[in-house]
Amino acid sequence: MSEHPTVYLFVHVLWSVHQREALLSKPVRKVLFAHMQKDGEERGLKIVAVNGVEDHIHCLVQLMPSQNLVQVVRSIKTGSSRWLNENKFLATPFEWEESYAAYSVSPSGLKQVIDFIGKQEEYHKSKTLESELEVFKAPILS
Repeated sequence: MSEHPTVYLFVHVLWSVHQREALLSKPVRKVLFAHMQKDGEERGLKIVAVNGVEDHIHCLVQLMPSQNLVQVVRSIKTGSSRWLNENKFLATPFEWEESYAAYSVSPSGLKQVIDFIGKQEEYHKSKTLESELEVFKAPILS
């Protein structure tokens, strides 16, 4: 075994625009997602995939052993909303909802999750965010 631990911690995180307002137009999403990945990389955050629609986004992150989910999500959300506001991409001040949903992803399920995140626009032509969240709810094991 090597001296360095082998760690594969992947988390699929989704969060919405404050009050689920449909503020993220396609052109804004395009520059925002590119910025999020570049900014994350510069700050030691591994955003494997990011995509979304007008009112919410999905992020697949890989956590390093020294990182915790709360700090990583807060960092991504704070950095992206600050960047949108500083660059005045929107007519009104932008903010994310405080809450988020997070789901662990097995390394064997990465491709499926990356494909799902990549097809958000297509997926939401027929499904709401609420119906999407229902799909993710797993039974609680007792």
